[in-house]
Amino acid sequence: MENNPIITFTTDFGYRDPFAGIMKGIILKINPAVTLIDITHNIAYQNIPEAAYSLEMSFANFPPKTIHVAVVDPEVGSPRRPIIVATDYHYFIGPDNGVFSRVYLHTESLQVIHVTGEHYFLPDRSATFDGRDVFAPVAAWLSKGINILKFGDPITDYITLPVPVASMPAEHILEGEIIYIDNFGNAIANIRKNHVEKLLEKNPGGKLRVMIKGTEAPFVTYYSQVDNDGLHSLINSFGYLEFFTNRGNAATDFAIQIGEKAGVIITNSSS
Repeated sequence: MENNPIITFTTDFGYRDPFAGIMKGIILKINPAVTLIDITHNIAYQNIPEAAYSLEMSFANFPPKTIHVAVVDPEVGSPRRPIIVATDYHYFIGPDNGVFSRVYLHTESLQVIHVTGEHYFLPDRSATFDGRDVFAPVAAWLSKGINILKFGDPITDYITLPVPVASMPAEHILEGEIIYIDNFGNAIANIRKNHVEKLLEKNPGGKLRVMIKGTEAPFVTYYSQVDNDGLHSLINSFGYLEFFTNRGNAATDFAIQIGEKAGVIITNSSS
């Protein structure tokens, strides 16, 4: 492991309770040289797909060999496995419940370890706080340069959640769905910038129309380009199609939910 290792946290713990702080304390007792960074502790409670998307948005912004700890763990205390995921450049530690499903899509080299080395856990492990007793100490010991194979054995049957993928049922149509709603109420679809670009390439000269709930959301470049409270769309900073209303909450104002169908259509420029 590099000098000055970095460990990040993605959890549904919130900030009222001391859980996140306790995890940091455990890590610092084992490796005081580590840098600790919160990605978020405000994942909706037990929402594994939301945590998976947050990790996808975040992990590549950190230096190589960063360790990402994710604790959204509805089955804590059950036989579900603790795992270490080693990708091309990063490490991930958490429960084997699909929370790393989107990470798996962004790597060429992947090794998943079932953590069985209980001497890396805290003694007197509880049944309700593996963040403290398992994931934090494992991350700390990994940050000290211990080889991942010391923690357990490789597995290939790790859990992967279905990841909704945009489709192109016709050469002029893209279909997708809302996969995330951020703190501002912006609704993000699984339609990416490169999907839209390919659609435009197949339909040169056509007019791009973005649709949701049977209504067109005019496509713009940036938020303040809009001077009304209607629903609009753009490509956000992570390269996804996003629905928004300027200085409003699109999800609330237009009753948009996770799983809502969205689409992009190319029509003739005269239509």
